[in-house]
Amino acid sequence: MADRAQAVLARAEIGKLIAALANRGFEVIGPVVRDGAIALDHVEHLEDLPVGWTAVQGAGRYRLERRSDEALFGYAVGPHSWKAFLFPPTVRLWSAERSNGGFRIVDEAKPATPRYAFLGVRACDLAAIAVQDRVLIGGHYVDPVYASRRDGVFVVAVHCGHSAETCFCASMQTGPAARGGFDLALTELGHEFLVDVGSDAGAAVLADLSPQPVTDAVRERARVALEASAAQQTRRMNTDGLKELLNGAFEHPHWKRVSERCLACANCTMVCPTCFCSAVQDVSDVTGDHAERWRVWDSCFTLDHTYIHGGSVRASGEARYRQWLTHKFAGWVDQFGTSGCVGCGRCIAWCPAGIDIVQEVEGLREG
Repeated sequence: MADRAQAVLARAEIGKLIAALANRGFEVIGPVVRDGAIALDHVEHLEDLPVGWTAVQGAGRYRLERRSDEALFGYAVGPHSWKAFLFPPTVRLWSAERSNGGFRIVDEAKPATPRYAFLGVRACDLAAIAVQDRVLIGGHYVDPVYASRRDGVFVVAVHCGHSAETCFCASMQTGPAARGGFDLALTELGHEFLVDVGSDAGAAVLADLSPQPVTDAVRERARVALEASAAQQTRRMNTDGLKELLNGAFEHPHWKRVSERCLACANCTMVCPTCFCSAVQDVSDVTGDHAERWRVWDSCFTLDHTYIHGGSVRASGEARYRQWLTHKFAGWVDQFGTSGCVGCGRCIAWCPAGIDIVQEVEGLREG
């Protein structure tokens, strides 16, 4: 981090940062406490952030707890990822109306694409955005919805000073420190923040604030905090030979053992920051005079996802779990040159059966 331009901001400057981004025309999205979780939503003031809150997470459990301090970012990731803003859960593709015995496509004025500033993006989620960039705009076929929303996003990252029990980003080489992909990055150190500048746009926004010079003591505190965060992680994914292991384990008996617990509820894919499966749905009004086509999030865990004439290709929960895990750690490497997992641990925390993806890989190795 020392190679980048750095500065120190007082805690109150974070509120001014939010205002500076809003004044530049950005819709600022950041962490808020809502519905018993730390979610992502519109923020306008420093007080909108989860001041003094943390989240205790484990396999199949998540709960908010008060911290002993007033930290702004003293938690690990919540149930939402930034995917919801870049690759939204529902998108209307077109609508049509019946007219004179036929139908016509309605030429509707499209809503303006939001100009987002993301505040509080963790290193694992930055890695996830980079993965989706490769999938959705980095290849021959570009997703226009994702491309329009991704263009011009201002990213304020937060280096993690706290890891949850479910985190394993250190073993996936995606955190807890953000390595790039941000305009500004914050390290919370009590009542001040070390700021890393990642772009010219970030430098321009920082100039609107009251940055102070960095001392070696501040840099050392930041280094110690990030090392402590990595050391907190008790889960570690062994990725050595993982692609070959999964590609050779099609009939491994461990898949059946997992399927006996898996509910095929698709929670893991909904909270995953990299999953991008979608389906197309056609709907009409009761008169049949108006119809719409929507793209919606889907999951490889749903029975209909692989339905073709005659039935579903993956009719069993065993086959669907095997597909998800194998694609995530093996198929993605072949298709996109990277793992589809960033070690955020959301799939572990939000699985109602408490299935642990790290333990399942180890189960395959031991078998």
